[in-house]
Amino acid sequence: MIKVTRLSGEYLIINSDLIEKVEATPDSVIALTNGSHFVVKESVEEIVELVVRFKAQVLQMVVRYEQSEKEGQPNLHLLSHGHEEV
Repeated sequence: MIKVTRLSGEYLIINSDLIEKVEATPDSVIALTNGSHFVVKESVEEIVELVVRFKAQVLQMVVRYEQSEKEGQPNLHLLSHGHEEV
């Protein structure tokens, strides 16, 4: 999930797995696979960076989970709401 800003200033959380394309027209338009379109303040480059950062966080969580499984540790620490973890 990524957080973007509508032109009105309101925040919107989008499931990044549903993004079909992002266009600059000149405002950034995010098109989802369900046909929805959102015009946002972030540039195309910023949106790509948000998606890459989110997916990296998910992969990081998987690695931590697998490591804790090998060590026989409980996985409750993965539920943190801090900035580094999703």
